[in-house]
Amino acid sequence: MNLRVHQFLPLSRANGPGVRAVLWLQGCSLACPGCFNPETHRVDHGDVVTVDELLKRVTALREVVEGITISGGEPLQQFAAVTELLRRIRRETSLSVILFSGYTWDEIMLKHDANGPQDSSTASRFRRVSRFASAGPEFLNYVDVLIAGRYQHHRRLAQGLRGSENKTVHLLTSRYTLDDLEQAPAAEVIVGAGGEVSLSGIDPVRWKV
Repeated sequence: MNLRVHQFLPLSRANGPGVRAVLWLQGCSLACPGCFNPETHRVDHGDVVTVDELLKRVTALREVVEGITISGGEPLQQFAAVTELLRRIRRETSLSVILFSGYTWDEIMLKHDANGPQDSSTASRFRRVSRFASAGPEFLNYVDVLIAGRYQHHRRLAQGLRGSENKTVHLLTSRYTLDDLEQAPAAEVIVGAGGEVSLSGIDPVRWKV
């Protein structure tokens, strides 16, 4: 099973609590105006990587990171492969998982199928749920925090891992609190060993032209 990947960042402090690996997936038909990552929208870009290979990258880091954050693009538009990756991370590691989706909670919960969620209405601002074994799509069993909803530029927030104030935070396990999410830095600049620069975070640095 394969995933189309935009970028894999081994170490980050601005994409959730603690030091985390970050996986940005390629492809998104939602195309929210003002999206910071419009280069992730095209489905014919990025690299095709097997779930096995991604799991190897993640497990190789398990002594130095406390979890993985998965974003996009839109992860749930690669629904089956994302579910398989999350299932294996949960079963084969003790790492935490934070998942960003542009779909709303109601879209995910009420109208999901093998191809991912369909359109519906927006849910409440925050929800805490302890167990989803029979109450929703399988992938929720393998996620600690889900951040859901379209990015709305006119409601920009850029704090607590929420890009805009309409986005909802769902604490699916007791591993993290809302305060934990608030402690994550809003931005980071990472310079790789080869001199490549990565800009990341919920309020990332932008180059002045």
